[in-house]
Amino acid sequence: MKRMGFLGPQGTHSEAAALYLQSRLPGPVELQAFPDIYAAMQAVAAGRSDACLVPVENSLEGSINITLDTLAHCDELQVTAELIWSVHNQLMARNPAAPVQKIFSHAQPLAQCRGYLQQHYPGAELQSVASTAKAASLVAKSGLADGWAAICTKRAGELYGLQTMAAEIQDNMANCTRFYELHRRGDPVLSRGEPEKSLVICQIDGQRAGSLCDVLQEFARRDVNMTRIESRPARTELGEYIFFFDLETKTSWENLAASIEAVRQRSVWLKNLGEFPVIIANN
Repeated sequence: MKRMGFLGPQGTHSEAAALYLQSRLPGPVELQAFPDIYAAMQAVAAGRSDACLVPVENSLEGSINITLDTLAHCDELQVTAELIWSVHNQLMARNPAAPVQKIFSHAQPLAQCRGYLQQHYPGAELQSVASTAKAASLVAKSGLADGWAAICTKRAGELYGLQTMAAEIQDNMANCTRFYELHRRGDPVLSRGEPEKSLVICQIDGQRAGSLCDVLQEFARRDVNMTRIESRPARTELGEYIFFFDLETKTSWENLAASIEAVRQRSVWLKNLGEFPVIIANN
């Protein structure tokens, strides 16, 4: 049986996305909850899991740095699919009739629902915890008169016996999270359709003027469309950065390969984490 890791515990948005992906896979797949993203990725790199599904970017709050940093510094992982997951946040409590005094959630949902909370619960204390599932579990242990509530998934509320106070409280209904499905490099992977994107990571010489411009021109002159660029500190010295490029694969494979090789020649080092399909969940 294949094993797929996700950011646990049960009831998180990551578990919901993993359950969706699991339903699309042939054969049995066991889902494994991990305490953090790094642990899930390292389990795949070490061969203790066959795959993992980890968040890489939220449309409102930006990149998930631990995912990017681990991909940059780990040579054993490849991206095999991207999943676009719509985020649905619910406000849930043990006793919806009690005035809300404290609201628990992960930092990102708290930020994603900031406008709603300011409008409806301006006096409530906001408490950031490790996950939305953790928030639900804490509220489930509260007293009926405490006025505690959680921003969490519907599944988390059901798991912990909470009742819905308000549904779909995210400020932006287009809020979504991109996930990467990761496998160990070289392991056989079942195809999920034609590749649509490629992820390239490289470090360039930050001391030379125009070095980033030169890299970008290698893509542009070969008609390779770049849909995203991100930089992270290289962790070597101040001012040195690693760059992440999301590239569309709809151009000719020859042009894509040539541009990546040209960028490799201009880089301190370069890693191509593979070509992969993009799955848009209808959740």
